[in-house]
Amino acid sequence: MTTTVPPLTEAASSSALARVDRPFRGIALILASTVFLGTSDVTAKYLTHSLPAVEIAWLRFLVFALIMVPAMIPGSPLFALRTSCFNLQIMRGATLLGSSLFFISGLKFLPIAEASATGFVSPIFVTALSIVFLSEKVGVRRWIATAVGLLGVLIILRPGTGAFHPAALFPIVSALSWAGTLVMTRVMSGSERAITTMTYSSIVGVWILSLMVPYVWVTPSWDAILLGILIGVASTAGQWIVVLAFRYADASVLAPFQYIQLLWVSIFGFLLFSEVPDIWIVGGAAFIIGSGLYTAHRERVRRSAMRAMAAEPSPNA
Repeated sequence: MTTTVPPLTEAASSSALARVDRPFRGIALILASTVFLGTSDVTAKYLTHSLPAVEIAWLRFLVFALIMVPAMIPGSPLFALRTSCFNLQIMRGATLLGSSLFFISGLKFLPIAEASATGFVSPIFVTALSIVFLSEKVGVRRWIATAVGLLGVLIILRPGTGAFHPAALFPIVSALSWAGTLVMTRVMSGSERAITTMTYSSIVGVWILSLMVPYVWVTPSWDAILLGILIGVASTAGQWIVVLAFRYADASVLAPFQYIQLLWVSIFGFLLFSEVPDIWIVGGAAFIIGSGLYTAHRERVRRSAMRAMAAEPSPNA
């Protein structure tokens, strides 16, 4: 699943140990995470030739849940099911599942570079959802950046032409679901630990998919099972590495390096599926990346201004 911002970034930043400002370490971790996440996406696309998307997602979340079992056992030092945001955790787990399921569904029909580039529009949806659910104020320049990102999507999809494939809507819905995941993470960031959020996400995902998978079940080969395990391990490891990266550097510093994932999936897509991104995908991706980078820059400016205001002495002091 394409990821522009980790699902636990906000939670991790609020509950992690005291953050150390080591941007180069953070960048190195982000670059490492793109390899894991890119591997997960490419492997998922490979499996779409033999298994339905629901079953692939089920294998991924099953491995995810098994990894998180120590956090589900009462009395364990890692026990993490205590939460003050139970309903939000359930909703967040559902949107995270939706993001993964829709993205994998699109991979069956689309070149992986196209699906991944389109999936990177989630910051656009985050901007819109933040206005509704977080009462954030968005300036003209961020709206212009949002419009540029949407233009990039239109360049890639080319609706109304013979090049448009209806499955191209799946990565867009995936990005919208991901944006909802991020907004809910932000809402819970002051009270929930990263491990708590990850644990609930794994439980919700595997529970919902276990209800769905019997209706589409295809008995997997041992090779498919091993690849499913690889998807679960790679995606979980990639998310954890991202969480660690945000302990060492701000999102605005790390954001540009997350787009390296597009390079990896393009390389893997060429080697495994003989897919070569055309000029439309490359051009549209450039617009989407530019929009995302500018949005990250404006977020850094906004946070710097807020910190400066907080540091000013009170006139009544």
